Amino acid sequence: MATDSWALAVDEQEAAVKSVSGFGARGVVKASTTAEKTDEEEKEDRAAQSLLNKLIRSNLVDNTNQVEVLQRDPNSPLYSVKSFEELRLKPQLLQGVYAMGFNRPSKIQENALPMMLAEPPQNLIAQSQSGTGKTAAFVLAMLSRVETAERYPQCLCLSPTYELALQTGKVIEQMGKFHPELKLAYAVRGNKLERGQKISEQIVIGTPGTVLDWCSKLKFIDPKKIKVFVLDEADVMIATQGHQDQSIRIQRMLPRNCQMLLFSATFEDSVWKFAQKVVPDPNVIKLKREEETLDTIKQYYVLCNSRDEKFQALCNLYGAITIAQAMIFCHTRKTASWLAAELSKEGHQVALLSGEMMVEQRAAVIERFREGKEKVLVTTNVCARGIDVEQVSVVINFDLPVDKDGNPDNETYLHRIGRTGRFGKRGLAVNMVDSKHSMNILNRIQEHFNKKIERLDTDDLDEIEKIAN
Repeated sequence: MATDSWALAVDEQEAAVKSVSGFGARGVVKASTTAEKTDEEEKEDRAAQSLLNKLIRSNLVDNTNQVEVLQRDPNSPLYSVKSFEELRLKPQLLQGVYAMGFNRPSKIQENALPMMLAEPPQNLIAQSQSGTGKTAAFVLAMLSRVETAERYPQCLCLSPTYELALQTGKVIEQMGKFHPELKLAYAVRGNKLERGQKISEQIVIGTPGTVLDWCSKLKFIDPKKIKVFVLDEADVMIATQGHQDQSIRIQRMLPRNCQMLLFSATFEDSVWKFAQKVVPDPNVIKLKREEETLDTIKQYYVLCNSRDEKFQALCNLYGAITIAQAMIFCHTRKTASWLAAELSKEGHQVALLSGEMMVEQRAAVIERFREGKEKVLVTTNVCARGIDVEQVSVVINFDLPVDKDGNPDNETYLHRIGRTGRFGKRGLAVNMVDSKHSMNILNRIQEHFNKKIERLDTDDLDEIEKIAN
């Protein structure tokens, strides 16, 4: 299928109706490119982060987390599948799955797909990080329930933003390409339809506000005919003003036998409460926490008296760390920009990942780093959340991770340095300490993980060589 079928229409006021190889995509409209937040305090833009992860994913992540399944009916047998053939999919769907490069189900798919495809349909709340095959799993569930002969919306998928809706649309396009009669519509702002018009596409993807208008005020969609309702990126959704209430209002219009599927990367209390409101009587799939291990990672700290001393220590380490690829974490984007500039002045090739960049620019930086064009990536915590580059074997905490109250952020520490010890490989983490306060933070991190962090003298080049090999 030609990629230009997904080019954005220039006129926002016109619904761009495109049909390529028989697969219709209604309403692919120009996205407004809002500037990234520029205030000094780093604010987590979860939607941008999620989009970034989708843009840079070339394949599935080998997730080490153990999956915990809580069944609605504990007496029901627990099924998991090791191959897509076991799911007894329609031949065109199986063909679409293989054409996408999926050879066998991912860990989340092994457990989720039998529940999603069960008869009678079962509801599901699932925790799933980016890159685990989650989107493909719920797209498969939607496509397997669609009656292509019927010309009205049967599956409804809510995404937090236009761009994320478009990413899901791409997966539907790829997986459904052997179903030429399958059609897809986008319920997004700017996609103007005539009043009184009924939509004939079987699958609708959109943002909550527009979907609510299409279901209630404009009556483009008959919500009583929806068979599958997917709420994707619930944690991103509830972080956006108004989306939570709009999603609940849409859900209340749906028939009682509609299958409800909700996905979220995190499961803090606010997400859990929201999930329980929109998904009655669910099966639940959770990832067991803190599965990442520090056993294969050598941890050190370097004692300094100032930021300049930290920079000097980093320069001493530099020759050793660029043998492999390294990530350097800073607390603010100001420090990250300063550090990248100083390293460049010293003649080092570094890449900078910063919050001011558009999502597409960030994706390009990560792609260059992944390809090894730059060996060192300087970043803040917010930008790098969820980004996996398999060949990273060194992480340097130029600033130790702390939460908004200045306490140690143990989960972020684990996630930062956990990326270096993947798949049983040896990893290296170096922490820069420049005050009594940061030494206290480090001590508390040691206590939390019950792991001793050794002191490293960066003036001792032999010692540096030893730890880097």
